[in-house]
Amino acid sequence: MRHARRRIVRRAARLAAVGGLLLGGTMVTRAVASEPPGPSAAPRALAQTASGAGAGLVARLGGDRTAGHWVDSDGRPVVAVTDGSTADTVRRAGATAKEVRHSMTELRSAAATLRSAPRVPGTAWALDYRSNEVVVRGDRTVSGADWSRLTGVAEGIGAFVRMERTEDVFTTRLNGAEPILSTAGRCSAGFNVTDGKSDFILTAGHCGPTGSVWFGDGKGDRQIGRTVAGSFPGDDFSLVEYAGGKAGDAADVVAVGDGKGVRITGTGEPAVGQRVFRSGSTSGLREGRVTALDATVNYPEGTVTGLIETDVCAEPGDSGGPMFSEGVALGVTSGGSGDCAKGGTTFFQPLPEAMAALGVRLVVSGREGAAAGTSAPPAAGAAGAGASGAGASAPVTGTGGTPLLARLTDRRNVGPGLLVVAGSLVALVATRWIRTEQDRKAYRRQYSATWS
Repeated sequence: MRHARRRIVRRAARLAAVGGLLLGGTMVTRAVASEPPGPSAAPRALAQTASGAGAGLVARLGGDRTAGHWVDSDGRPVVAVTDGSTADTVRRAGATAKEVRHSMTELRSAAATLRSAPRVPGTAWALDYRSNEVVVRGDRTVSGADWSRLTGVAEGIGAFVRMERTEDVFTTRLNGAEPILSTAGRCSAGFNVTDGKSDFILTAGHCGPTGSVWFGDGKGDRQIGRTVAGSFPGDDFSLVEYAGGKAGDAADVVAVGDGKGVRITGTGEPAVGQRVFRSGSTSGLREGRVTALDATVNYPEGTVTGLIETDVCAEPGDSGGPMFSEGVALGVTSGGSGDCAKGGTTFFQPLPEAMAALGVRLVVSGREGAAAGTSAPPAAGAAGAGASGAGASAPVTGTGGTPLLARLTDRRNVGPGLLVVAGSLVALVATRWIRTEQDRKAYRRQYSATWS
């Protein structure tokens, strides 16, 4: 009876060890295959190559034969085309072709007609390449009469203009948080830029008019700089010149919270479907995808055109914060609807357009460090508890400061799976050794009894 119990215990132990090996292997595989959702590792979004391929095809084939491009869920470029011959050209180039009814020329003509109509605050529209439509949205502040008039304009354009109502309100994201404050309100710093002589913060234009003075704290003891140029409405960007003329150390880093950051290496154009990240001083690091381009938003303060539409959430205080992907700077936060509790839509001012208009270039990784001791927000404002605020540098995400044990036990890393695998192997070896020893002792007893 005792031997039977031992056999049952040994078998249970072996089964548990084998189960642990399978579980640990699954955990390691999933950790390697997936990406951490939070700011504990550098955000990655492998869509730059596909975006470039799609953009190149659209530019070469023209607006009458194509209707935009996007990146599918597998990261492959998709190009909307208007005829079979163009579709064959796209496929031979290695991209996926989707035949649609309306060309880019028609979509842009529809958007121009909407812009020429009487302005209705609380409305927005964008080119949805994937559905081959122009999507018009109206928030709850739009009256029935105004919505009816705009619907009449849309019906006159054609059936490819889709009308939608939303319960949220389209607003700029101005009030409510650190790290940069002025009499005009509170915003998040965007990217650090330079004209070769002085360094600046590029942020949202609605944050404050030219002449606005910005501080890094609520007491006004630490002046960051002054707004020297900008455009709003129409566009939504402005330039804050540092009080000391230089951005300081870590000027090429975007803070993402917990004292970590992502190093910026250049600028680029986004693609519909691309995974992007936004950092802001109120809601921290958030991610989502680009849903449309060339968006127009009729804020209460005025109309802004040429924006990037995304499903990334944002809240008051996030205005001006950076949007990026793969370390590539894409835009600064303009406004939107909803919040980070229930989700929403957020619009971004494209960065290349803003820099070209302001005559500046991005401060990127590899630049010689600025003079020590100057006040320097590291491209983005504090993004949640523990993040670097204005005037502090942020280490690159995933480097330094985290104990080895903490990294190994983080469920988002391979550490937990490796620990389970190691423990299971030890248990399996131990049960095998115990069985061997028991078999050896049993043999000795039998041998001794037989030859005694």
